[in-house]
Amino acid sequence: MKCVEEGHVYKLNNTQSSQAQEIVFMKRTNGELVHDGTTNEEVLKMLIERITYLNTKCRCRENEIVINKLEESLMWLNKRTELRIAQGVETLDKAHKS
Repeated sequence: MKCVEEGHVYKLNNTQSSQAQEIVFMKRTNGELVHDGTTNEEVLKMLIERITYLNTKCRCRENEIVINKLEESLMWLNKRTELRIAQGVETLDKAHKS
């Protein structure tokens, strides 16, 4: 993993090649969207789906623990968003609605 822009753009290594996958997170400055991208919540949802799928292929306690902790992390991020919306410091983005 290489950080391209701290907190917003990352390159993730592929397993078999020197190429990398770029992950871009949305960026706000003073509440304004500077560039679009994904959210922590979307990445967690993807990981939950992937590990759940892998767990159907080779079930193990460790996968179930990881799924549980990822779901818990997603719950806390959603709670944080709810609190920020209630405080008026954040609005509900399209990415949060899915």
